Amino acid sequence: RGLGDVYKRQVKAALKRLVDQEPKAKPLSDAKIASALEQQGFSVARRTVAKYREALGIAPASERKNLD
Repeated sequence: RGLGDVYKRQVKAALKRLVDQEPKAKPLSDAKIASALEQQGFSVARRTVAKYREALGIAPASERKNLD
């Protein structure tokens, strides 16, 4: 159980980094975030990405889009 918690924290941290670094005019979709996490060695489904993103208080891509 403890190991799963560590893994979850690592995935959430990586997810947050990806969102922080994404281009604001073209934010990453949950599917693209899942692919990027896969490349970093984290195997997570798109639905899991959505769940973690919501848990972190990060809006969906459509709401993160900034056209400034």
